[in-house]
Amino acid sequence: MDDPALPAAEHDHALAGLARLNAWSRSHWILWRGIERHAREVNAEGRSLRVLDIAAGSGDGPIAMARHAARLGLRIEWTLCDASAHALSVASSRASAAGVRVGTVVADAIAHPLPVEADLATCSLFIHHCERDEAVAVMRHMRAAATRAVGITDLDRTRTGLALAWLGSRVLSRSGVVHFDATASVRAAFSRREAVELAEAAGMAGPSTQVERVVPERWRLWWRRA
Repeated sequence: MDDPALPAAEHDHALAGLARLNAWSRSHWILWRGIERHAREVNAEGRSLRVLDIAAGSGDGPIAMARHAARLGLRIEWTLCDASAHALSVASSRASAAGVRVGTVVADAIAHPLPVEADLATCSLFIHHCERDEAVAVMRHMRAAATRAVGITDLDRTRTGLALAWLGSRVLSRSGVVHFDATASVRAAFSRREAVELAEAAGMAGPSTQVERVVPERWRLWWRRA
């Protein structure tokens, strides 16, 4: 799905399949409790929480959380960031259809510092697309852009995770791109222990950083600025 030469129609088909896979695994909700906690704290100060979501793709997670936040009466401003203008166009259309407002910004989180500052910088299921140095760069750029905290979740490289990816991708999508990416992603993923090492290399070490294993075969990292 990272191939810039992938035809738009095939990209859209893959994005739809990935959305079903993420909904089935409830991947977008792994960071929700942390986002909700920060939203309540910031709302109590009389302002909206600003969330910058990195490598947002078609925005399924942020859109679902934005709808949930609205039902709870939480004030959150969402900005979706991705290197693909096409993915962000899809995200904008889906957000409009869902009745939520999101901002978008095209940016390469690996190559350059992020052009937008926010209270929280979040990232879901992107780090496994990166080599080690690239992952560290993304985390470093997120830390620099976040005035309050960074939240990241990704695949944990385990045999169980590989089996779930193979099964889930075939049950929930006919896209060959999704079938390939699902298992390739687990094989390329960092383990929870390696995620700790990445965070340390990006300047997110010590008691302000928490990395834990979560279901289904994921790890979750939260770093809070002192």
